[in-house]
Amino acid sequence: MEQAVRTVIFADLTGSTGLFESAGNVAATQIVTRCTHALGRHLACAGGRIVKYLGDGVLVLFDDPVAAVQAASRLQDVLEELASAELRRAPIGVKTGVALGPIVEHDGDCYGDPVNVAARLSDRAQTGETLIGESVFANLPESLRLACHSLDRISIKGKAEPMRVWRVDFARTAETTLTTLLGFDDLVAGARPVRRVDLERLDQRIALHADDPPLILGRGDGAGFPVEDARVSRRHARLEWTAGQCVLTDFSSNGSWVRLRGNSAPVVLRRDSCTLYGEGEIGLGAAPDDFTAPTLSFRVIDEG
Repeated sequence: MEQAVRTVIFADLTGSTGLFESAGNVAATQIVTRCTHALGRHLACAGGRIVKYLGDGVLVLFDDPVAAVQAASRLQDVLEELASAELRRAPIGVKTGVALGPIVEHDGDCYGDPVNVAARLSDRAQTGETLIGESVFANLPESLRLACHSLDRISIKGKAEPMRVWRVDFARTAETTLTTLLGFDDLVAGARPVRRVDLERLDQRIALHADDPPLILGRGDGAGFPVEDARVSRRHARLEWTAGQCVLTDFSSNGSWVRLRGNSAPVVLRRDSCTLYGEGEIGLGAAPDDFTAPTLSFRVIDEG
């Protein structure tokens, strides 16, 4: 068996016990499954690979630690977008652990210290928190390190010595966010990070920058990026920058498909969201494999 360095995300739902009490076993099981699969789709769309679902949790591997942390930081938002009457009675949250290091993949599962650490960090996190280990922190750019809060050293079950842990804290006031994302040198120089997504279809091209309002993809004159096809809803999907990430949200009747470059299987969106990362294709109303599908190419540029 061969080892490979991977970033491991372990995300675990909170509040499911109260949900089973308030909604009953059948309804609660359906809601928990819908929530965990929404988290999985979001992480897969951001470049992760789902290893397995574990009841009310999901285990995902990333090659890129930066993409992993950025995707993990938005998991609570993903759940909030799934709000329903049942969830308002017994709110569901998520707590997340992220670790980096050598793992072994075997027979559809993965093994190694980072897997254990990610699970333990998830255990120690509070609802809505993402905790990361030292190896993950060391691989983040300075702008993202400044958006993390050191918890110093904490004891982790199974580790002989306390380990250094950081809490990812991208929820800032406007003033704090400015200094967090830019840093002193950038403020002095007046430079700003470049964040935009380029969309292209046939002869249509548009760039959505981080400070632009959301862009509606759909049929008719009311759409910011019109796509004239009977399978496309008038307000089919929304593309926007939020918390430093480019997010696609589907509102359509027929669904949307996102396929990242290098990934053969597309992520299917039906009234839910995922983070766009790198380059790929978006299919509106039909899968990208259908050669007649109205398909857009995208390229996310994030030099933050």
